[in-house]
Amino acid sequence: MTKAKPHVQWHIANLEREVATGKVTTVHYTVDLQDDTYSAGAYGSIGVDGDVTVAFKDLQESHCIQWVKDQLGEEKLQEIGKALAEQIESQRAPKVAAGLPW
Repeated sequence: MTKAKPHVQWHIANLEREVATGKVTTVHYTVDLQDDTYSAGAYGSIGVDGDVTVAFKDLQESHCIQWVKDQLGEEKLQEIGKALAEQIESQRAPKVAAGLPW
């Protein structure tokens, strides 16, 4: 039996914007890593700098996910991926346990 390759999913949890202009100022995101048995997740926020060229009403989740990835940069994206993989590995082979003996 082969293990399923872990799958990464990005989602936008919320957007903050200026009411008068509709300019998005903050993007709140989640990223999840799942395999056939385990999952791990992270939540973060980024500030959006510069002018947004897409009207708020026309934004797509994919636009915002790309903003997040672009702002985080490749090094931070790799760090997030590594941290999520480590969470899954510690679920697979825990080093610490909790509970009572009775």
